[in-house]
Amino acid sequence: MIDEIHFANISFVSELIKNKDISPVELTEYMLRRIEKLDTRLNSFATVCADYAIDSAREAESEIMTGNYRGILHGIPLAVKDLCYTLGIRTMGGLKVRRNFIPDFDATVVEKLRLAGAILLGKAALTEGALSGYNPEFDIPLNPWGEKLWSGVSSSGSGVATAAGLCFGALGTDTGGSIRYPSMANGVVGLKPTYGRVSRYGVMELAGSLDHIGPMARSVKDVAIMFEAIAGKDELDLTTINEKAPSILTKLSGDISNLSIGVDRAYMELGTDTGLMNAINIAIDTFVEMGATIVDIQMPSSDPEQLRNLWLPITGFEAAKAHADTFPSRASDYGAYLKSVLELGVSMDESDYRVAMQERSEYVMRFESELSKADAVICPAGGFVFEVDKFAQYGDKEAMREVIGKFQGQFTIPADLAGTPALVVPCGFSDDGRPYTFQLLGSKLSEEKLCMLGHAYEQRFSWSAVHPNL
Repeated sequence: MIDEIHFANISFVSELIKNKDISPVELTEYMLRRIEKLDTRLNSFATVCADYAIDSAREAESEIMTGNYRGILHGIPLAVKDLCYTLGIRTMGGLKVRRNFIPDFDATVVEKLRLAGAILLGKAALTEGALSGYNPEFDIPLNPWGEKLWSGVSSSGSGVATAAGLCFGALGTDTGGSIRYPSMANGVVGLKPTYGRVSRYGVMELAGSLDHIGPMARSVKDVAIMFEAIAGKDELDLTTINEKAPSILTKLSGDISNLSIGVDRAYMELGTDTGLMNAINIAIDTFVEMGATIVDIQMPSSDPEQLRNLWLPITGFEAAKAHADTFPSRASDYGAYLKSVLELGVSMDESDYRVAMQERSEYVMRFESELSKADAVICPAGGFVFEVDKFAQYGDKEAMREVIGKFQGQFTIPADLAGTPALVVPCGFSDDGRPYTFQLLGSKLSEEKLCMLGHAYEQRFSWSAVHPNL
């Protein structure tokens, strides 16, 4: 059993652990061996915490053997994006200026996973500062579905490690699509929660008013399990919402007959790969077969460049504030793309920022108005995974501009501007084996409905049983 368990779902493995059919120590040792064997090529981990993981697994095993079972995540090996502070373990954020930074406390999300009994295998690699390009001194995670394929930004390591069976789930962050792009690129499930639903305390900022933390896993049920563990009010993060973590698992019955799905075909189809669009249409038909109601809507903008121009000044200004201690004083230690965005932020003043935030508010009002017409809106999750020269991702501003031109930001940026939740779900493969996914967008605090829909769809298909050949 142990030799085939790496692609199993959390809910399945947790039962084995709870029933003492498998040992957390045995499981953790096996996953560490798998990381050692495969990750020298995949580069999904920035830091592997082998000794820490084994010590945690021994503690979990001792507790479980004596009847102190904490819950579904007890003894489950996970990863967290290397933006999340970890006590005594380096946290680099993909930044040369942070290569030697060792926090003296855990981020709230890390502490919550620890209290749930999860095992931290390591810190997942990411783009520089969680933006779009990589610092030349850091390795780029390799997409397990094809070495020439883009692995997504910026939670690329979290997506690769999850898809490759190097962990059972991982935390990512999302400022402009960075949970959803790597979920799309690596064919996994990703949940970007409502802004404020998950604490950002102890997580390196890119842009404080846009940053979200959420789970990535291989099934909707698994992201719901992780989300329930990390969500909730945190007095250390004043932006968190005074809402208890929702009890989503009890609602995953497969019954969606009372739910509605918004569809804007012009929005979905513009610039979208034909094969992907066919897969999404099949998903829509499947939802109808299961009893969901389709509602026609009209999303406010389908121009990715227009949305990036709305998003970028806010990101640049807030990022410049977050990096003030090291930029521009250590500008030479930054990669070209992040440097260019920070330079934009430094060039702005408060009045420029206020104008950008006002434009954001006006857009969000129109976006949320359309979301309110249905329980969820279906669309692509950021496009379709494309081939990319990985060295272009180290490149100058113009090289990165070509890469970014392939992002379909009209499907990712709006939910970050509005702080609304989104769920990415796999829905098939292209003829050459690249994963297809769709995205469900919802109004604030609608994670439960998104997961109900995503889980019901999963029960009709077996995409989660298809894995990259490593």
